[in-house]
Amino acid sequence: MPRATDDPCHELTDSPDNPASSDDNGWAIWPRMEPARVIGGHDVRRRYRLVLLVADLVMIAVALTLATLFRFWLPLKTTPGDLNRLLVPTLPWIGLGWMLALYLGGAYRHRRWGAGLEEYRQVANATVIYVLTIGLGAYLFEYPLSRGFLAILFAISAPLLCLGRLLARRALQHLRSAGRYCTRTLVAGDPGPVADLIGVLRRETWLGYAPVGVATHATGVNEVAGATVVGSPDDILSALQAARAGTVIFTTGSVHRGRDFNEMARTLERHHAEMVVVPALSEISAQRIAVTPVGGLPLMHVGKPQAERSLRYTKRLFDIAASGVLLVLFSPLLLVVSLAIRGQDGGSVLFRQMRVGRGGEPFALLKFRSMVMNAELLRRTELEDQNEVDGQLFKIKDDPRITKLGRFIRRYSIDELPQLVNVLRGEMSLVGPRPALPEEVAGYASHVRRRLDVRPGMTGLWQVSGRSDLSWDDAVRLDLYYVDNWSLLQDIVILFRTVRAVFQASGAY
Repeated sequence: MPRATDDPCHELTDSPDNPASSDDNGWAIWPRMEPARVIGGHDVRRRYRLVLLVADLVMIAVALTLATLFRFWLPLKTTPGDLNRLLVPTLPWIGLGWMLALYLGGAYRHRRWGAGLEEYRQVANATVIYVLTIGLGAYLFEYPLSRGFLAILFAISAPLLCLGRLLARRALQHLRSAGRYCTRTLVAGDPGPVADLIGVLRRETWLGYAPVGVATHATGVNEVAGATVVGSPDDILSALQAARAGTVIFTTGSVHRGRDFNEMARTLERHHAEMVVVPALSEISAQRIAVTPVGGLPLMHVGKPQAERSLRYTKRLFDIAASGVLLVLFSPLLLVVSLAIRGQDGGSVLFRQMRVGRGGEPFALLKFRSMVMNAELLRRTELEDQNEVDGQLFKIKDDPRITKLGRFIRRYSIDELPQLVNVLRGEMSLVGPRPALPEEVAGYASHVRRRLDVRPGMTGLWQVSGRSDLSWDDAVRLDLYYVDNWSLLQDIVILFRTVRAVFQASGAY
């Protein structure tokens, strides 16, 4: 398990051995950074906004160029001379109007940077609306703009712009994970929720929040999850100054009344500090929440959990089609690994283990065998004192039963590819909660049994959020969030994130 001190953002504490400092905007200055690279928070935003502007300009230029070239190659009636006379002079104006459309569509608001799908949605929506507007304007004003050009531009523009944003985001997240430009953050609330949040921020360093202080109403508490208590939420400004933070994150228990949040927002705005609120409904996705203002009060309507919806035909058809295609694509790799395992010791290629599926039904989970033949003789009780995770999970980073080949296929999750057969059978899904052992299920608390409402998955939120590095409580929290907030789009996003997690081989053992 990674120690808290392995987190670069976590090391942003003030001590003689580690003199972290911050600028006037509260952006953490990483001690290892060269002085020439230390810049303020607003400078970071301006520079990153400039990066986005350049990325968008490049992608717009590429889209216009490709659409023009493809239009030129199409065997249509318009001659190249007509194309140059009518189309080429309008390209710069189309590009400038495009940038304006992105700006008006909110594509350069810093609150959307670095996480979530909203940034891509804004870029795609603004782009589609703009291209359609160009087409409608050309029709209404009878401007002879090529329909083939517009059709090609419509098809390639949004993906190209989203690709540019993705590359910029990856660069920003890489810098944040390296401890650069992390915002010194004050976390306010009750000790329990504060500790949970600090754990997430230290694990997900790419978010860019470095917890350096805690503000809590609890008495007799000097430290929470390694962060020093610097004050109370009732006097948030003094606590903010004591932590020299630029951002305050409020969790459960940080205020006595809901209206206090608005007062704090006005106070923090005057002092140029960012305010973030983790609501009590944090385990409910935004797609299930609708806000209706009634009598000056925002009433939140929460949709029902999505476990039942995830069992409909859409998810199952997606699983069948995708697993079938993947089995065909990976068939050469499956053959090579099978021969390697058999040639290693002459033992069985597959390992079958009883797991608990949907509704508590047991099934035989398939894996490539990665342990020695007599692994079952080395009972778990003999290795219990070496367990490196808590709760119902059992993991040993340097398990003596794993073969040399087994370590390789485990590191890159190749040993789990036979589970595609489980998916085709309907025993598993491509995405879902982690398939549990019968003895784990026997020890479940009542609320944890909701994990069994859907098919277990080859991957899931637990896989892309730390794998074996997750604690039991974090794994349960992620699984229950998935069960209650399922969507097909989320499944697709998790599958793409799984590819990256597998190649990084983080938390796999």
